[in-house]
Amino acid sequence: MADNHEQALIKFGYRCGRSGAHASRTMMLAELSTLLAHVPPSAVRCDYRRAVVESNTLGKPTRKARQLTFRHLVELYGLDPSLAVFRVFRQLWNLDGQARPVLALMVALVRDPLLRLSRDFIRAKYPGESVQRAELEALLATDDPDRFTPASRKSFAQNINGTWTQAGFLVGRVHKTRIVPCITPTNVSFALFLGYLEGLTGERLFASEWMNLLPGSPDELVLHANSAAKRGQIVFMNAGGVKEVRFPGYLSPAEEMLLHE
Repeated sequence: MADNHEQALIKFGYRCGRSGAHASRTMMLAELSTLLAHVPPSAVRCDYRRAVVESNTLGKPTRKARQLTFRHLVELYGLDPSLAVFRVFRQLWNLDGQARPVLALMVALVRDPLLRLSRDFIRAKYPGESVQRAELEALLATDDPDRFTPASRKSFAQNINGTWTQAGFLVGRVHKTRIVPCITPTNVSFALFLGYLEGLTGERLFASEWMNLLPGSPDELVLHANSAAKRGQIVFMNAGGVKEVRFPGYLSPAEEMLLHE
């Protein structure tokens, strides 16, 4: 990514670098679900902190544990409506309970470079195919074999596998198997939006890494986009082989300017 584009993505809520929360946690779907059920959509980051650290909404045994939990949730999701990725995620989360696991996964992928290393690997697995922890460990050692110790690779792989399981892409407690996750038009709305933040428009939005993450044929995903448009989540026009997608209200005028600079 060009420097200016990368800086814009960071302002939208992306995290770059090489490490992330999956060095010590999964995507923490249960904690996130509980937190968002207790904190209103209008909340800002200090409200989320107050709920986790002061009110102990998540039921952690010590203040240190509460602080660590909050830190990891911020790493994974941002918990800040000034970040477009989190703000739109929170809006869509409130609209569609079935979409939540995959919505959370997509934000975690946006925010965690360590988890992103596994995206193509999981996507390439066929439903019913075994997913071995050792394969993920080898993947983590591909670019820099000395970067992580064997114990760290094992722990990171377990966390990453746990996240894909929570999101509905894997099943099994010890032996993991690839399955087809449940997705809804809301997931397609968010996948298209992330592609838009990355500079894609029109037909190219439907070929983004985010859309490729979702199961279904191209025609099925277009049907989901039509359904999302009928729900008022996006504006989608598809005529004569030309596709146009707009996201009214998703970005502020300043964010739109930043996107197109």
